[in-house]
Amino acid sequence: MELLGLSPAMLALFVSFGFMVGVLFGFFGMGGSFLITPTLLILGYPAPVAIGSGLAFYFGTSVIAVLKHYDIGQVDYRLGAVLFVVLSIGIELGSRLVFGLEALGIAELVTGIAYVVLLAGIGLLFLRRAYRLEDAEDGQDEVSDEEIPPIAQKIQSYEVAPMLSLTSGGRASLWTITGAGGSVGLVSGLIGVGGGFIRMPAIYYLVGTPLTAAVGTSLFAGLFSGAFGTFTYGMSGGVDLTVVSLLLVGSALGARIGSAATATVEEDDVIVYFGIMMVLASAGIGLSELANWLGVGSLDVLSVVLLVGSSFAVASIILYQVLVSTEGAETDTQSATDSKG
Repeated sequence: MELLGLSPAMLALFVSFGFMVGVLFGFFGMGGSFLITPTLLILGYPAPVAIGSGLAFYFGTSVIAVLKHYDIGQVDYRLGAVLFVVLSIGIELGSRLVFGLEALGIAELVTGIAYVVLLAGIGLLFLRRAYRLEDAEDGQDEVSDEEIPPIAQKIQSYEVAPMLSLTSGGRASLWTITGAGGSVGLVSGLIGVGGGFIRMPAIYYLVGTPLTAAVGTSLFAGLFSGAFGTFTYGMSGGVDLTVVSLLLVGSALGARIGSAATATVEEDDVIVYFGIMMVLASAGIGLSELANWLGVGSLDVLSVVLLVGSSFAVASIILYQVLVSTEGAETDTQSATDSKG
């Protein structure tokens, strides 16, 4: 029996997967489309549909994030508006490239390879960040959220007109902003990710805004670029509304739990697991490509287990630590009550 064109097992998979991705999004602040798109590819969805649905999911989670965190962080609206324009151009070029590759019959292969490289890189960056956090705990100085990284200061020292004044007080060349934003947009349109995990570092390290402003501006620009990407693929029939709706149902609840978890769970405790999850996801997509090349179905099953299972594992760790923290707080409260009695 099918409902909405999907089997009960697939319905449960999409809702539960959306929930787990929502937990990760709420905790780490990433839209999760970098997990949705490769999963849809492995499940057999055409590349344009997987990419368009991933962007639509990102847009939906961004709306949730903006509604819940609209007053968090400093937003450079002028920079965000410029980024939206160049991001949209990049997404349009990326989407045209995808449909061109689809006509050649190599869109899934190119997208898969790009994901293997991208997710492995993200995973290694998170593991490196966990290592640096450990060093900071051993006595090294931490970088303030209001500081501009040295590489951005160096880039800003080359004043190539026209220049744009930033809310933070500095100035950046429109050529730098265009190059950074256009590249992120091209990646978003090519592989179907919202791009927050590369857009925010680009704003921080290349454009040169404080970290708080980079986060807020990234959300602002990403909301509109996600909408544009969804529209671009939707006009070509590249968005599966049933799948996106099921994912968002689960994600809406998961994101609230993940956001609440940040108040009780130390990010340092799970960040290393997130990095490992990205590396395993990269390996899963690599196995999927190998399975298609060798024609071995068992490898395809293993790739799904690695990709979906790794996200479930990390989200479960976060939920477990929330439960432990809650039980610990209740125990402390009860002990305090008993001592007063």
